[in-house]
Amino acid sequence: MFKKILGTILCAAIACAALTGCAGSGKKKVGVSMPTQDLQRWNQDGAYMKEKFEAAGYEVDLQYAGNKPDTQLSQVENMINSGCKVLVIAAIESSSLSQALDKAAKKKIPVIAYDRLIMDNANVDYYATFDNYKVGQIQGNFVKEKLDLDNAAGPFNVEFTAGDPGDNNAKFFFNGAMDVLKPYIDAGKIVVVSGQTDFDSVATPEWASATAQARAENIIGSNYADKNIDAWVCSNDSTAQGVVTALDARYNSAGRDGQWPVITGQDCDIVSVKNMIAGKQTMSVFKDTRTLAARTVTMVNQILEGKEVETNNTYNNNVKDVASFLCDPVFADKDKIQEILIDSGYYTAAELGL
Repeated sequence: MFKKILGTILCAAIACAALTGCAGSGKKKVGVSMPTQDLQRWNQDGAYMKEKFEAAGYEVDLQYAGNKPDTQLSQVENMINSGCKVLVIAAIESSSLSQALDKAAKKKIPVIAYDRLIMDNANVDYYATFDNYKVGQIQGNFVKEKLDLDNAAGPFNVEFTAGDPGDNNAKFFFNGAMDVLKPYIDAGKIVVVSGQTDFDSVATPEWASATAQARAENIIGSNYADKNIDAWVCSNDSTAQGVVTALDARYNSAGRDGQWPVITGQDCDIVSVKNMIAGKQTMSVFKDTRTLAARTVTMVNQILEGKEVETNNTYNNNVKDVASFLCDPVFADKDKIQEILIDSGYYTAAELGL
């Protein structure tokens, strides 16, 4: 009799674990796949999401893939096999994940593409991100206003550094900025001395600072021996940091005629915020990961509670229109650091050396 009762209890426990996906804890499990820990922003995204999901009562399987697509595929498959009920994936690149997405669909596990749209697969259910084209527009408009392109005589020498060609967002950032500035290039008000104006020429694999630095050093050495650089449009902070390092070797602390080129960025990484304070990076676009994490938790709650998932846009991934929620990016420069980053609790003054 005792064995029968014990067997019944064990069967119930196993069934519960299968249903909840959390080995008997009674909590539903959410899988969160981040690309790498090498960039500050992904560490923050992962940490904020884990905190928010756990506060909402979920178990969280958070994994970082070291920017290796095969590792990310293996991690996502393990999340599926371990009973995760929803997957949140910031993809390194899309094609390697197809097998896992198909497997998730067969098990009826919804997939939220996080900040990077997963392309060419029908099994992407939702997309949570910022308005990434707007990010580029903010950068382009800042350069336009800073150089006073509508009034100043010019011409101005401007270079571009974009992001990882495997990241679908990289083209949105680049196109947003280029669409603002291209009319001035066509009119001769802006001159790109290197001649590199298409995305493929200016892209930076893995958003790597060292790669951006090496390219910038080559451009400076080959094209600017007797010319000044007026602005360098960098799609994010890690690429901006590479460009700043390359420019440092050219201009040192004195700057160009007492003033550094206008340099854009994105993410408000600590290193780049310190560069803004030092006058070596002019601006960054702040994408508050707390906002995106909170929105993603809301979407997961709505999915698991069987409610309609709130979205405000759609993005086409070459196979389907993916229901999306776009959060608003925010302009930040030296004058806005206190208000946007410190007063909001995102950083402490000590973290920024203030």
